[in-house]
Amino acid sequence: MSTVVLVRHGRTAANATGVLAGWSPGIFLDDEGEAQVERVAHAMSSVELNALITSPLDRTQQTAEAILAGQRASGYQPGFHVEPRVGECHYGEWTGRPLEELSSDPLWTAVQAHPSSVTFPGDAGESMAQMQLRATSAIREWNATLGADALYCVVSHGDVIKAILADALGMHLDHFQRIQVDPASISIVHYSPLRPFVVRTNGSPDSLTGLAEQIAARRTAGSSDAPVGGGSGP
Repeated sequence: MSTVVLVRHGRTAANATGVLAGWSPGIFLDDEGEAQVERVAHAMSSVELNALITSPLDRTQQTAEAILAGQRASGYQPGFHVEPRVGECHYGEWTGRPLEELSSDPLWTAVQAHPSSVTFPGDAGESMAQMQLRATSAIREWNATLGADALYCVVSHGDVIKAILADALGMHLDHFQRIQVDPASISIVHYSPLRPFVVRTNGSPDSLTGLAEQIAARRTAGSSDAPVGGGSGP
């Protein structure tokens, strides 16, 4: 059973001021975001990762590099990979605009109520369905590449993580706005041959407590269709 720890990047000035950053370059963590990520990196340093996979954007790479430093400080050497398919949704002409302004656009209602119908405006705009497909395809391919016993981390973005979680929950994309994914939050999914098990969403660094021990117990038990801890989650 592959176990994926999904981490959203820490807070940025764009998050704090309500701007849709998208694929804008040069968006880095603010002071609060750096502090958030240090807490995540400290918690993650007690869990040996097989791989650390990150979106190519500055804010996610900055988050992933902090986690990688914590891993190395603990003597672990996870593979480090940049994966464009877990990059932010391409918001097209919406990129860089204030959310307050965008909320008056007629497309906003569809984004909130029927995201599966939405393609963002402009030549660079992507549909939300395309975003979900590329992100979930990446997760499944990394599961296969890293193997059934893998424990790895993916550092990504709010909408992307929500889309991955919706898929794992068997939830239609039109309901993914019901999922909360805050900056620097941690979500955990176990992928078994039978189905995914979502055992944590929008968690704090404490969400990782006991994860390594539970994974070890899971491997020893050898069962592939029940979540770690019998369903209680870490």
